[in-house]
Amino acid sequence: MSWGAELWDQFDNLEKHTQWGIDVLEKYIKFVKERTEIELNYAKQLRNLSKKYQPKKNSKEEDEYKYSSCRAFLSTLNEMNDYAGQHEVISENMTSQITSELARYVQELKQERKAHFHDGRKAQQHIETCWKQLELSKRRFERDCKEADRAQQYFERMDADINVTKADVEKARQQAQLRHQMAEDSKAEYSSTLQRFNHEQHEHYHTQIPNIFQKIQEMEERRIIRIGESMRTFAEVDRQVIPIIGRCLDEITKAADSIDQKNDSQLVIEAFKSGFEPPGDVDFEDFTQPIKRTVSESSLSNSKDGKAEPRFSSKSKGKLWPFIKKNKPPPPPPSSGSPSAVPNGPQSPKQHKEPLSHRFNEFMTSKPKIHCFRSLKRGGAGPEDFSNLPPEQRRKKLQQKVDEFNKDIQKELDQRDALTKMKDVYIKNPQMGDAASVDLKLAELGQNLEKLRLEAQKFEGWLAEVEGRLPTRTESARRQSGLHEPQNTLTVNNCAQDRESPDGSYTEEPSQESEMKTPAQDFDDEFDDEEPLPTIATCKALYTFEGQNEGTISVTEGEVLFVIEEDKGDGWTRIRRNEDEEGYVPTSYVEVFLEKNAKGAMTYI
Repeated sequence: MSWGAELWDQFDNLEKHTQWGIDVLEKYIKFVKERTEIELNYAKQLRNLSKKYQPKKNSKEEDEYKYSSCRAFLSTLNEMNDYAGQHEVISENMTSQITSELARYVQELKQERKAHFHDGRKAQQHIETCWKQLELSKRRFERDCKEADRAQQYFERMDADINVTKADVEKARQQAQLRHQMAEDSKAEYSSTLQRFNHEQHEHYHTQIPNIFQKIQEMEERRIIRIGESMRTFAEVDRQVIPIIGRCLDEITKAADSIDQKNDSQLVIEAFKSGFEPPGDVDFEDFTQPIKRTVSESSLSNSKDGKAEPRFSSKSKGKLWPFIKKNKPPPPPPSSGSPSAVPNGPQSPKQHKEPLSHRFNEFMTSKPKIHCFRSLKRGGAGPEDFSNLPPEQRRKKLQQKVDEFNKDIQKELDQRDALTKMKDVYIKNPQMGDAASVDLKLAELGQNLEKLRLEAQKFEGWLAEVEGRLPTRTESARRQSGLHEPQNTLTVNNCAQDRESPDGSYTEEPSQESEMKTPAQDFDDEFDDEEPLPTIATCKALYTFEGQNEGTISVTEGEVLFVIEEDKGDGWTRIRRNEDEEGYVPTSYVEVFLEKNAKGAMTYI
């Protein structure tokens, strides 16, 4: 079907239709452009999401990715990052293959349409001009014919009138002939103009306009084909990335299949295994003989001949740690915000022994207490030898440190070898450099190697202690590790076990002075053999405190002391000034901060 034959008189409608076609094409370009923006924003959000949940470097989250489920999640995040990249590819391909190409085509289409309709208007103007010439020639012919007719009638009237002179008649005759000649000329001109117009009109409606409309039709069909190809490209761009997206999803599925719950459970055991043995059975306490009534677990009773006779063996005493309590000065009043708020005068009252069943029920129903130093420990470093950790965890940490030192030593050795080769080159070829300049660096590397070897040996020694490769352990090593082994003497064994609780902190049992069978002096003589508690932090006195009660210690404002027992919730902190002076002070009177190199056991978690 040809527009020229069928739509020869629809020039204005075709102009509107072609403009509508260009508007449709521009609308599709806008649609694709918004689709590319959506793909870019989606890819950006996916990348940000993946980045948000990526493990932070040098953080605790990195340790979590040793578990297969966390590794699978990390693989999922990486695949989602690649998934986002494919959406970026979709956006780029649509922009280059559709949006940019169609934008250029629209500009060409507008220019072509403008040229075609310009030719059509020009043809219409020409045929209108020819029509106007025809109308003008026609009116001139009509006028001349009327004038000739009037001149002929006038001549006939003059010729019939006998009163008119011959000269007037001749004049009228000549005028009539002139008008007739003018009419003939107009007739010939009109005929010629008519023939020319018919020819132009035939050419206009059968040649020029059909050709122009045919070009417009071809232009419109090319536009339709082009928009169809763009839609096909639109689908192909998506289809091209489907295999890659499918591989990303397959990798996510593969990561999910790689999760090994048994291995993760084993990793939990390796991560938190303490190496301690569970406590044994609790021995029976015989209360049927009031005379032989047992004393508290932390005190020693003397027989009549002055020798210590503990009620329980060292084995049973180590199993009663859930029921141990402390004997401290009376807690400060709640409003102890100033130095004057803490009383120093009255002596702390004696505590009564609670029934064993009551303590057992309290232990079984209450949750483990998380002491205040755990929060401090998170913000600072623990002991250098990791003595605050259980044996198994301590062994892993020490092994990790040894491996790190070995890697650093290897790096220093490689660097030293490289510098040695460089020095040899400089010696053989002095023009390449000064060999003396390398000696300083070699000396510095030697010092670094010596320091690293000493550190590695130190940690290897601690590791050997933990693994049991060393036959004996010195007293200083026991203080550093904070793990007290059984002593040969019964007195030290009892005291050490009474102070140690399952979470690694040291406690004291309440004094049972009313039930002791020997004077307090005998108890103090044997208690003095006790190993001192390790330092777990340092503190600074904020106010002056006059310790007048039993078990307290006097401090002055600004004095720096060592903390050996944290506040258990009763408002008192146990501190030490030197090897012989220690006691309790109100917690509100001191500012506690954790030492990086503090020796001693921290609280086990």
